[in-house]
Order: sequence, then structure tokens, then C-alpha cells
Amino acid sequence: MSKQDYYILLGIQKGASADEIKKAYRKKAKELHPDRNSDNPKAEEQFKEVNEAHEILKDAEKRAAYDRFGHAAFEGGGPRGGHPGGNGDFSSAFSDVFDDLFGDFMGGQRGGGRPRATRGSDLRYNLRVSLEEAFEGLQKTIEVPTSVACTECSGTGAESGAEPVTCPTCSGMGKVRAQQGFFTVERTCPTCQGAGQMINNPCKSCSGAGRIDKDRSLSVNIPAGVETGTRIRLAGEGEAGLRGGPSGDLYIFIEVKEHALFQRDGVNLYCHVPVSIGTAALGGDIEVPTIDGGRSRVKVPAGSQSGRQMRLRAKGIPALRGSGTGDMFIELAVETPVNLTTRQKEIMREFEDVAAENNPKGSSFFSKVKTFWAG
Repeated sequence: MSKQDYYILLGIQKGASADEIKKAYRKKAKELHPDRNSDNPKAEEQFKEVNEAHEILKDAEKRAAYDRFGHAAFEGGGPRGGHPGGNGDFSSAFSDVFDDLFGDFMGGQRGGGRPRATRGSDLRYNLRVSLEEAFEGLQKTIEVPTSVACTECSGTGAESGAEPVTCPTCSGMGKVRAQQGFFTVERTCPTCQGAGQMINNPCKSCSGAGRIDKDRSLSVNIPAGVETGTRIRLAGEGEAGLRGGPSGDLYIFIEVKEHALFQRDGVNLYCHVPVSIGTAALGGDIEVPTIDGGRSRVKVPAGSQSGRQMRLRAKGIPALRGSGTGDMFIELAVETPVNLTTRQKEIMREFEDVAAENNPKGSSFFSKVKTFWAG
């Protein structure tokens, strides 16, 4: 059976450029790929023919031979050492079209090209701040151990003036293939570790890594209102990239220390304030601290019990996102006196004898107890 002209098969002119041949091949290969044409028994054979045409026309030497002698140039053991369309080449053809169709999406490289730059890793820094600092916000300088681009080689890893060379093992692809029957297994090149290039004259400062370990001083703005778990992102302040790649990011995780006087719940603060029995019973004024370092006078109503709360508006923590400030809640704790003198004990007994009817909660409780026992 006569073979169809390779140029006609791909739908291109005889003087087509390498890019035009590649584009035409990709288009045809997608149309005729067996996986897309399971209902067409001729698709596999047509796919082989398209791949055969591409194998010849993409190679300048084979293309010149084809232009001069036609299909006869490859009969009986031509430049490829066998018939271009033989079954022994189908698995290789399948691998080639897979690489051509999807290699760009998987980060594939062509021999001799610049190795693919790799973004640096993101870093995490845990920062503890006081509640006062979380309330006010602050500018803080931190020391971050990280990898930075080598200044001697500008991150290339090569000695000044030296140029990386294409890896001889993978021809710059950064990957090597091993044929296993119908399938082709692709692995990272063991010689260049996927870089596609090698450095024969590495930089003495970084030993060819392109990065050096160094502690960096960074000034960080901590906004008012942060709380434990708040994350602050500093773009480009992470680990330096490989082979000129961009740096990663630095993430600062905030932890707010516990305070001796205040407990925090979101934007609100709580302060437990002890008061004497006399103040709780008769009422009076007390002075309480506020988170800004000031003080506020609070009126305690007569007859206050332990657990009673009073609110100081806008004396809490400013909202991190949005506007407004939380409140501060004063919670009273009526304190029982200890270490009484003889005279004080006598006064308390006298008070106990006459004040039974002034304890409504106690009277109610014991009334319920009597009913319970009687029942």
C-alpha cells in the first residue's frame, strides 16, 4: 500500500517551520488519539501514521533525507534503524505524544533550556506578646533564621563568570525515562536532581547551593486587637528560592500571654474584684484598673452578691477587623473576713443574731430544705 505524503498527512506546506510542524502534529494527535476514538478501529493506525510523520519531519537530518528521497529513504533500515511505523515504536510514540501534549502542564523542559526556578519554602515564626501589647499594637523587631540568596553568585550557585552546563544524563530535561513494556516510567534525574543543569565550577561561598543560612532582622507591625491564633503574612520574607526563584512567605503566628488581672473573651475583658462584706452590704465606691494603665471608679450597689457584674463600656480590646472597642466587665467577689479579733467575732455574732431576716437567699434555701425533709 502506498504511504501518504507526510506533509499532507499533517496538513502543512513543505516549507513549514519547526513550530508549524509541532502545532500541526499536536492538533492531529489530539484528534486521532486512541483514547479519544475508542469507537474508531482505524484511529490507532492513523495515530501511528501521524506520529511517524512527526518523527521524521521534526528532525532536520531525517527531514532532508525525506525531502530528497521520499519514503524510500527509510525503507530497509534507514536512519532510524527500522521502519518508522513499526509496532516496536508505538510505545515510544505514545510516550512522545504524551510529553508533547501534556509536558508543558507538568513542568517539562527541553534540552539546553534554563533550569526551572523553584520557589522558596514558607516559614513560620511564633511570637508571644503581652495583653497590653495586643491592646495597643506595636512595632517589633524579630530575628528569623532562614536561607537567603548568596550575594557572591547572585543565587546561581556558580562561581563568578561561570555558566551552568546542560546535564549529560537527562539532556536538560531534569527527568529520565525507563521503558517498561508498553509504559514509560519517568523519574527525577539522579545526576542533576531535576535541575536540568550542572555546575562544574560551584560558588565557594554557598558550595553551589545558591543560598546561605543567615539570621535576618525584620521589623514587624503588630496591629492592635490581635489574639492567640492571629496569623500575619509577610510576602517574600520566607526562604530564598532555588536558581533565582522567588522567595517564600513568612507567617507570624501570635500567642497572647495570660494576664495577672484580666481575662479576655474576644474583644471583651473580665476582671474579678474582691469587695468586703460591709461594702457589699452597704454599697460604696471601688477603684478598678483598666488595660490602658488607667483606673476607673465603680459604684457598688447596696446588697450586691458575689458574681454580680458591672460593665465599663469601651474599656476592652479594639476590634482587629472592623471598628469599635469591646467592654470591660467587673465581677464582684464578696470576701469573708479572716483572722478576726475577739471583739470582731462578738460583733459578727451580734450581727448574725439580728440579720437572719436580711438574708433572702438563705431564708429561701432553708425553707425549701425543710419542705424537702418533711416530704
